[in-house]
Amino acid sequence: MSLELDPAPHASLDLGSYSRPITTTSHSAQTHFTRGLIWSYAFNHSEAASCFTHAARADPTCAMAYWGLAYALGPNYNKPWEYVSAPELEQAEAAARKAKELIVLDGVNVDVQPVERAIIEALQHRYHVAMDGELALDRRNEAYASAMGNVHAAFPADLDVCALYADALMNLTPWALWDLPTGLPAPGASTLTIKSVLESAFALPGGLQHPALLHFYIHLMEMSPRPEAALPHANALRDLVPGAGHLQHMPTHIDILCGDYASAITSNTAAIRADEEYLRSPRAAEERGGGFYTLYRVHNHHFKIYAAMFAAQSRVALASVQELEKVLNEDVVSAMPDLVEGFAGIRVHVLVRFGRWADLCALPLPTNTDLYLVTTAMTHYGKAIALAATGRITDSATEQSLFRASVLRVPESRMLFNNKCSDILAIAGAMLDGELAYRRGDFSRAFTDLQKAVRLDDALPYDEPWGWMQPTRHAYGALLVEQGRTADAVRVYAADLGLDGGVARPLWHLNNVWALSGYHECLVGLGRDEEARAVEPVLRRAVEGANIPIRSSCFCRLTEAKKAE
Repeated sequence: MSLELDPAPHASLDLGSYSRPITTTSHSAQTHFTRGLIWSYAFNHSEAASCFTHAARADPTCAMAYWGLAYALGPNYNKPWEYVSAPELEQAEAAARKAKELIVLDGVNVDVQPVERAIIEALQHRYHVAMDGELALDRRNEAYASAMGNVHAAFPADLDVCALYADALMNLTPWALWDLPTGLPAPGASTLTIKSVLESAFALPGGLQHPALLHFYIHLMEMSPRPEAALPHANALRDLVPGAGHLQHMPTHIDILCGDYASAITSNTAAIRADEEYLRSPRAAEERGGGFYTLYRVHNHHFKIYAAMFAAQSRVALASVQELEKVLNEDVVSAMPDLVEGFAGIRVHVLVRFGRWADLCALPLPTNTDLYLVTTAMTHYGKAIALAATGRITDSATEQSLFRASVLRVPESRMLFNNKCSDILAIAGAMLDGELAYRRGDFSRAFTDLQKAVRLDDALPYDEPWGWMQPTRHAYGALLVEQGRTADAVRVYAADLGLDGGVARPLWHLNNVWALSGYHECLVGLGRDEEARAVEPVLRRAVEGANIPIRSSCFCRLTEAKKAE
């Protein structure tokens, strides 16, 4: 196969100390291979492919360089087959074929490491299953995972083999490893096998310093009933590969679930800095214009905003929105609207969270409403909420009508990572129905609508950050308290804080200052003084991290809405 060299990969970024010696006499090929492998483990597959291409150019006889190229160009946990382009697939298939050719010359096995031969032969199953259509792609994943199972059985102490086998199994059911309501492994998923493979690998020398094993374990455990079990692994990964933005970010999937919002802000800031340094390389030009890695860059900003919202850090959240919007320029959104446009409306979530009613009322609609479909709908939603909160019911109802009309224009294909934007906007619709009913004094209808919003929120497919960025229970609880329904509100807050076991583990928002404030207020109001005193140290620590006064779980509460105004 011919190799088209793009500009040299970024050679100065610190990718840590992990290396895998391969069969080559070229120092340059070994160096490029090592960096390509780390970039693959860091889910920067474009940069990885470039490194592997340069490795193959440095040593055209290096079979592992072609293996790496085929591996990097294929599907992964965040990139299923449907997002693998035809040119990528063609190049991957050619690279896999070339790797196989290089380990067999004129019918005679070439002298390479046995494990190299094994993983090269296993990868053939991903690309050369003779079938057609979507079923063929699923069967390719199954065939590859089965082949990697055989490799793992032969080389159980090889850390990269452990990582590659776990990765192959995870790709059979991406983002569906656990059944959230029961906390059990999802039917048909290889969850327990993946867990066993990874945890056995951690017991091996170097296992707890292996970036891929740590990365995949975080993804495995984040949806589990005990994500906190992965906290030591998250801390081991933190700063292990300083120059890889996605690996700097990954520990925060566990931080958020453990209620450590400060660490989530800090690590995502480090991830953003690492990506900015990466983007300075000439080879990264395509990412500035909207390559697939742009999604990971967006994810870091999104996550930082989400953590700042829970921590009541309004300045951090708003500054991060500005940074996100710089990434999401119109060229980027135009290049991949179904994948990134939904993130362009995140400013609305932040302004609602912090009761910035005047800012919401003044927020302009996007210039290109045909491109920014979700953003247009969210802007109308935010305006309607702000107008309702400030007593302008008629104007709010007008914006509600515009919101509903805008929602109808959003295609089912428009996503916010794992969620359809249409499902997220359904929560906005129920929230808005409840808010307007509340302002009109129809409290029964309001609470019915808000309960619907909570159910829709809970039912979203797993994602982190969650698809709806301000927990619906925060508004529901605040308005229950305002109407004297304290006994109901305390249960709402307990569920949000994960204190009653009534909701799935990923829906617990531990230590968040908003629900803690509401919960403490309810406990005091109900005369449950001992419980209130037990909450106070946790609440005090959470309040110390906020940069605004917290008097309610939501600024939509009438007394708070007036103060915010």
